[in-house]
Amino acid sequence: MQLDKEQIKAHADRIQTDGYTIVENAIETDFIERIADELARVERELNIKPRMNVFEGNKTTRVLNLLAYGKTFEAIPVHRNILPIVEEVLDGGLLVSTVTSVAISPGELAQPIHADDQLIPLKKPHQAIICNTMWALTDFTDDNGATRLVPKSHLEKHNPEFMKYYPTIPAVMKKGSVLIWHGSLWHGGGANVSNDVRIGIAMNYCAGYIRQQENQQLGIPLETIRGFEPRLKELIGFGLYRGLLGNIVYKSPSMALLDQ
Repeated sequence: MQLDKEQIKAHADRIQTDGYTIVENAIETDFIERIADELARVERELNIKPRMNVFEGNKTTRVLNLLAYGKTFEAIPVHRNILPIVEEVLDGGLLVSTVTSVAISPGELAQPIHADDQLIPLKKPHQAIICNTMWALTDFTDDNGATRLVPKSHLEKHNPEFMKYYPTIPAVMKKGSVLIWHGSLWHGGGANVSNDVRIGIAMNYCAGYIRQQENQQLGIPLETIRGFEPRLKELIGFGLYRGLLGNIVYKSPSMALLDQ
């Protein structure tokens, strides 16, 4: 079921006040299953292994730049129940920052609490310049590594200290639900003390004037980008912010695709 304007605004308002919201049953079951199947295929083909560090985990696997690996992933950034909420938080000129899978296996420890915008040297608190989402491809539970949140921490005047303990709550949600949060919210992946793998898609956005986490323009083959729908081309940077930022000799990058 598609969210109406009032529901979209209610979720966006909660992000402004609490720092996060959960859109229950936001994604169609068959679409979630297709994503999970395609993700399993990509992980096998790429032989994905954990990064083996404190922040990214020793038992957590990630596939970056998912837009380069199949048509199924292209529908994630433009989903009708999620993108409008993020546009309310940022604005219509937002960009895709990264589309990454995060699979937390049994035995993984909790990720250090952090804010996604803490690398950007702006005085806090400030308006959202990053708005990130986590799609649940499996149920997210307190035991299997549901994202840990510090509610209202996006209103703090500082960033969390690395490796320091902070009281958190788990973003418990059913498969097909989506967690959306303000880029300043303190959070981290949870510890997985269950016997199941917790799988999610980090579908992250940034304001149009912020540099993206992944270089979408070079990381995805141009022949693949040419097949994207117009809105997706804009979201990965083949458009202009307010008619100016990102131009190529005063023209939109999307025009350059047509010239090659």
